Amino acid sequence: MALLTQLRHGVEYFALRLVIGTVRLLPLDTAVPISAATWRKLAPMGKRRHQRALDNLAKAFPDKTDAERELIALEAWSNLGRVMVETMQLDRILEQPDRIEVVNGQVLERYRDKMGSLICCSLHTGNWELATWPLVVADIQSAAVYRLVSNPYVDAYLRKQRERLYPAGMFSRGAGKINKYAGHNTARQIGSMLRNGGRVGMLADLYDRRGIEVPFFGHPASSSKFAAMLARRLGCRIWVGRCIRIGTQSRFKVEMKELQVPFSDDKEADIRAVTAAMQSQFEEWITEVPEQWMWSNRKWS
Repeated sequence: MALLTQLRHGVEYFALRLVIGTVRLLPLDTAVPISAATWRKLAPMGKRRHQRALDNLAKAFPDKTDAERELIALEAWSNLGRVMVETMQLDRILEQPDRIEVVNGQVLERYRDKMGSLICCSLHTGNWELATWPLVVADIQSAAVYRLVSNPYVDAYLRKQRERLYPAGMFSRGAGKINKYAGHNTARQIGSMLRNGGRVGMLADLYDRRGIEVPFFGHPASSSKFAAMLARRLGCRIWVGRCIRIGTQSRFKVEMKELQVPFSDDKEADIRAVTAAMQSQFEEWITEVPEQWMWSNRKWS
């Protein structure tokens, strides 16, 4: 069984590298619209995920017509198609930093030498891989929390492609692994890094069954409290960031905002307040560019 699993992983990895190699034969600005058009056409054929996107849109925008929500869902699939190709050519995007505009970089410059420990939370808009780019520009070494890929060859490859964005390493969510701390508990390692002045980025906009319910588009949504809990416990800064696409090409705007972390006698209330503030900011940003968010993912229980 172990040999079969290893063989399957090898085949999957070979197939991935073949697809990536084919995509990289095309210039980025040629491959991106092709992928966007393909996803827009094919993704809605996955009835369950497309219906989830429409159901989520109905919750968030009850005043919009069915046709308006359908259009947003299709545009969101197009954006996901663009992200897929951009992920395969991430190095080429980073070699052309003029593609990424940092909206409020002066804020990071102001804090760079006195930043201390920092948690940066983002959401699935634009190309979320680039949401921590301002930290890279400001030479603020950061790590990231990511979803572990079960295929170890694919997982190692994807981590390698993101080294420039996360020079301090990548923590795999749930599996308790980081490339140089394999086998240790992820939460413990993140806590240790933050206690020593480290910086960690994570996505925090999706449903979390172990989270706490806070409002999101007028409905209670179980949202991750992990960042708020760490910030409250360790006294570190907490920022929210977003990357939005400019037009339909691989050009982006990235910005960050600081959230205030209260320190009252009620720790749980403080954690809830930060989590609610974060989701409120995400809601505001999504409302601005709804076609760039991943509506097909689970958000409400």
